[in-house]
Amino acid sequence: MRFIVFLSLFSVLLISSCTQNEENVRVVRKFTHEWKFNLLDSLENDSGYYRPDLDDSKWRVLNLPHDWSIEGTFSPDHPADVGGGALPGGVGWYRKSFSLPENDRNKKVFIDFDGVYMNSEVWINGHYLGKRPYGYISFRYDLTPHLNFGDKENVLAVKVDNSLQPNSRWYSGAGIYRNVWLTTVNPLYVDHWGTFITTPHIEDDRAVVHIQSTVSNDFDQPVVCTVITQVVSPEGEVVAQTESADKELLPNQKITFSDSVEVPHPVLWDLNQPRIYTAITRIWSDGHLMDQYHTKFGIRSFNFDAEKGFFLNGRPVKIKGVCLHHDLGALGAAFNRRAMERQLQIMQKMGVNAIRTSHNPPAPEVLQLCDSMGFIVMDEAFDMWALAKVKYDYSHHWEEWHETDLRDFIRRDRNHPSVMIWSIGNEILEQWDSSGVELTRELAAIVRQLDPTRPITTGNNEPSPRNYLIQSGALDLIGVNYHHEGWTDFPKTFPGQKFIATETNSSLHTRGYYDMPSDSVRVWPNRWDVPFEGGNPGNTCSAYDNCRAPWGSTHADTWRLIKKYDFLSGMFIWTGFDYLGEPTPYQWPSRSSYFGVVDLAGFPKDAYYFYQSEWSKDTVLHLFPHWNWEEGQTVDVWAYYNYADEVELFLNDKSLGSKSKSDEQFHVMWRVSFEPGTLRAVSRKNGQRVAEKIIHTAGQPARIHLTCDREIIHANGEDLAFVTAIVTDKEGVPVPDAENLIKFSLDGEASIVATDNGSQTSLTSFQSHQRKAFHGKCLAIVRAGSKKGSVMVKAVSEGLPEAVARIELQ
Repeated sequence: MRFIVFLSLFSVLLISSCTQNEENVRVVRKFTHEWKFNLLDSLENDSGYYRPDLDDSKWRVLNLPHDWSIEGTFSPDHPADVGGGALPGGVGWYRKSFSLPENDRNKKVFIDFDGVYMNSEVWINGHYLGKRPYGYISFRYDLTPHLNFGDKENVLAVKVDNSLQPNSRWYSGAGIYRNVWLTTVNPLYVDHWGTFITTPHIEDDRAVVHIQSTVSNDFDQPVVCTVITQVVSPEGEVVAQTESADKELLPNQKITFSDSVEVPHPVLWDLNQPRIYTAITRIWSDGHLMDQYHTKFGIRSFNFDAEKGFFLNGRPVKIKGVCLHHDLGALGAAFNRRAMERQLQIMQKMGVNAIRTSHNPPAPEVLQLCDSMGFIVMDEAFDMWALAKVKYDYSHHWEEWHETDLRDFIRRDRNHPSVMIWSIGNEILEQWDSSGVELTRELAAIVRQLDPTRPITTGNNEPSPRNYLIQSGALDLIGVNYHHEGWTDFPKTFPGQKFIATETNSSLHTRGYYDMPSDSVRVWPNRWDVPFEGGNPGNTCSAYDNCRAPWGSTHADTWRLIKKYDFLSGMFIWTGFDYLGEPTPYQWPSRSSYFGVVDLAGFPKDAYYFYQSEWSKDTVLHLFPHWNWEEGQTVDVWAYYNYADEVELFLNDKSLGSKSKSDEQFHVMWRVSFEPGTLRAVSRKNGQRVAEKIIHTAGQPARIHLTCDREIIHANGEDLAFVTAIVTDKEGVPVPDAENLIKFSLDGEASIVATDNGSQTSLTSFQSHQRKAFHGKCLAIVRAGSKKGSVMVKAVSEGLPEAVARIELQ
């Protein structure tokens, strides 16, 4: 008995030792707290800002990610113009001092940047490490040769130059706007983005998983090592293992280890069941664990068919996607995981199953969220190649940097199960230039060398055989931007080719504003290259589906085709959310887009419920517009609905008749003479009530109603709560035209980081703690502190009682 106890204790000690080793061999530390920042004025000399001995005691202290542009004031005079969000650029410097323990002296230390916009240059302890012009790419520097250990500090300096504008066709942000990581490893380690996992063969009872691991030896002598990789199931069980033969690596040599393993009874990654496996790769040398590297992946199959469209795990799936720009509304470009998660949750509730990262590599966490939530992703690399779209764009860096940037992009993202399409460019000007043939072939060859498993496309606004990108023959999918009028002829125009609508619609909407008659479509502007001088007072667009750009379509016209034809594999709406910049059809004082199905604050527009009725499994009956009009005014009343065959409308309990959607129609409409009171709609299936929706005429503003998207958030200094303020009358009815100025404050360990109301023309700084309601609503964004407890968010407006919402930090 004593012998058995001894063995058990020995096993525990052995496991503890192994666990300790595994924790210490690779340390990845979030490197975002307590940076110092200085935004240069036009006369400031920054020639010595990289020096370790610089006195930066008066610089601003902040945490990353950070976007200095969003902190600025709106002006049409900023070089970015309204197309870039009418916010400032400039040159900013970041510095961080840090210490490393003596026991790291024999380690490798890397700094990993997820994204810096743009033209970043990095120094460590006065030593220049390099420059990366592309503001959307992730990159790494080796700090090891220049580091201090023990008591002597290190100083990391980063210069960010976003002064030459315009350099983008939308709001870019400025600064170290994504996360930064400090990675410490032994000199024998898995290389940066060094694994590649594919699933070439999948059956019900087994899946073949192919694993490549690139190992680097940075010792100054040869090293013999073994690579062992375990596959861990979504439930946390080891289900397979592969072990390499011993191999010798010479100093500064990299070797790729390749092997395949069978996973029994695989659980497939799918939209409704996004199950994630983990490959744990361990490098052993002379009995010592040298590195441990985790790779998330999914087991799934997919393919595009020229006649039948898209298939996921053997079943047909219509791609119901949206394009998303990288900004997070009032937060600007500064990445926040919760803000992105909220956007994806709002999209998923609408019925969206796919995201296009328009028009650049996203933050890594975006793909992690898509993996875990169940989205198909079109991952996009560039918005331009060698030919420029705006004066200072990426074309200036194309020749020197495009291959490096593309390789890093593919290697970073190729293990994500959500990524199913690579896009190597959007509306590239080489479509009309013969150089496009060779460039397309070059880029596609790079992608296929690094990942032969996914199809390659480009977003083409010249979807014809004349297009030089298509003529190259290097594309697996013909990506079509707009031009819906030619989709039905696609099999004739491109025999045997596969279709994806890479960008669609460009419908224009202001939440809560309605132009009648609703069956008359406004096409604004007249042409994309001619300034628009018409439109509505206040720079508004109608929230009925009756306003669009000349190159686009209404929501109904595009979906009608995608829904009808199998060979039309799917679509990506331009856009899921409004975004900063590109305020088509208007110019100043508009400063953000009208394209979104959801406004900048995250409030759905009416078109949201059109898609929800068609794309989601939820029961939908959406009745609009509001019911506050002039006595006797003729009002077009629409209803989106599903799971029913008719809708009956009542005005003050008097029936205005039942209506049903005809074939290929998606809403019903009544033309009603307004009288105040109650508008009620009832949907029925086979005479049985399915749903009911009631809208009341609102009285004068009397209250503020506060709601939080989540009542409990994490006390980690990063988590967010989105607090919606709705102005109501004394009966609690939302007031649709309320413009009350609402002032937000809070008590507790948290802060208000931004406010918004969804208006494309609001020029109040997003940093302000007060905001006018726009069509009755506005938003405050609350960031958690680092202490647990209760936070009370308060909203006040002149003449209205204070409203309070409670948030728990845990």
